[in-house]
Amino acid sequence: MEKLHIPVLLSEVLAGLQPKLNESYLDLTAGYGGHAREILDVTQQYKETFLVDRDEFAINYLRNKFQQIPSEQIINTDFYGAVLQLVECGKTFDMILADFGVSSPQLDMEERGFSFRYDAPLDMRMDRRQKLTAEDVVNKSSERELVDIFKKYGEIPDGSAHAFARVIVHHRPIRSTVELAELIRTRVHGYSRVHPATQVFQAIRIAVNNELEQIEKTLPLLPSLLKPNGRLAIITFHSLEDRLVKNYFKEASSYGEESVITVLTKKPIVANPDELAINPRARSAKLRLAKRN
Repeated sequence: MEKLHIPVLLSEVLAGLQPKLNESYLDLTAGYGGHAREILDVTQQYKETFLVDRDEFAINYLRNKFQQIPSEQIINTDFYGAVLQLVECGKTFDMILADFGVSSPQLDMEERGFSFRYDAPLDMRMDRRQKLTAEDVVNKSSERELVDIFKKYGEIPDGSAHAFARVIVHHRPIRSTVELAELIRTRVHGYSRVHPATQVFQAIRIAVNNELEQIEKTLPLLPSLLKPNGRLAIITFHSLEDRLVKNYFKEASSYGEESVITVLTKKPIVANPDELAINPRARSAKLRLAKRN
């Protein structure tokens, strides 16, 4: 798993969070612990570290990898649920990291149905305990609902969104990733380097996992989890996520002396060419930093 998952913008996250010995750390999307491992190498503070992930595969890996961390501090839930729990308990941290993206192992596990590179069931659940799957979204949503999902979460133009929704409704039931991707391809004329189903799969995945709503509800709660001068790092992977973070940072830092945070990045930090050569999936990653006032 170490080779499968390469933490994105690692050196930039470390430079932004500036971990120090004995500092506390909250990772809201710990995944397979790439960022956490490097931060804990510096802080050596396992008793005040909390790792969160909604994926049971990641949680099992984290509990095995970080046995110095109390088991109850490796939390198997979504980041919004974890934030609510931690706020209620009055916890605060020197550093918080949130990496709002699907992990490489999720994409690479064929049976998870995140990618049309494999012929797999339409699943796409980050938390496999939830009932709603991509198959439900594809086969039970109305044509109008599918259009809205494609436009809102995939940023697909109106005409294409209607064409994709129409072909899906007319060919239901659709059971596999490849079946869906091929249906979408039949409605696109001309050549593009990017498969036309890419944005459709993104839109469905976001809908299944309620990703944007989670981010929107989580962001305003994060300052209350930071100690004074505590640092916050957020990584996003597409414009919808980044826009939410950018707008929240702008608003929360706009009240002068009453502002709860100070934004440390005028523009998002992106991967350098050396990282892109090793990890092409980092090409869409954007890092924004802030600190608690």
